[in-house]
Amino acid sequence: MLVKTRGIVLSNIKYRETSIITKIYTEALGVQSYIVNGVRKKGNGSRVALFQPFTLLEMVVYTSHRGGLSRISEFKTDYSLVSIPFDIRKSSIVLFLSEVVSRTVKEEEENLPLFHFLYSAITTFDEMDSGFENFHLVFLLQLSSHLGFGPSSGTEVVEQVAFSPNAQSATSAPTVLAMQVHEKYFDELLQEPDYASIPNGRVRRELLDILIRYYQLHVDRLGDIKSLAILSEVLAE
Repeated sequence: MLVKTRGIVLSNIKYRETSIITKIYTEALGVQSYIVNGVRKKGNGSRVALFQPFTLLEMVVYTSHRGGLSRISEFKTDYSLVSIPFDIRKSSIVLFLSEVVSRTVKEEEENLPLFHFLYSAITTFDEMDSGFENFHLVFLLQLSSHLGFGPSSGTEVVEQVAFSPNAQSATSAPTVLAMQVHEKYFDELLQEPDYASIPNGRVRRELLDILIRYYQLHVDRLGDIKSLAILSEVLAE
């Protein structure tokens, strides 16, 4: 059966000489994986750029009750990204966030609120000229709400991480106090993200580290986010 749907590309891997296997979060079918033939052809015939992380597509796809890999009948850009592919800071943030989404969103079924959140976040980010240093932090906090474990306060985030069984030392006052310093920043990101007063990149990285550990508490087998090292290097300032 053929289904017309919009989709958000999460990842792709090479398959044979000219093809790829891509994971896409679709509006109508949730997370799906597709074989796309011939998109890695050399020269003008290559269309692999349409399957970079967070590319927004309009597609006609094959579906099967047996599940597994399927194929895309037709595809084209649904929204042309104008800045993300050409800004190393933005593309690094997108690479990181798409990996997080790929690891946390598993359902093969329609979830319109989540799809619309992701779609709106991507287009908004693409249109931002400046002031997006905290975008990935706000995105992760808002995504966690759609995944069912969104915090209501900075205290909730910090206490869960600081006193978790996997914390370096659950009874170490310096470790807990060091995290508690960041509660106010999480509150700002939750309540008034456009006006969050995070002072520098070091604090931003510490907040991200806490957030990743918070995700690891709530998402089974989340593991290490491989693209985090790239993001940290690009946003080092």
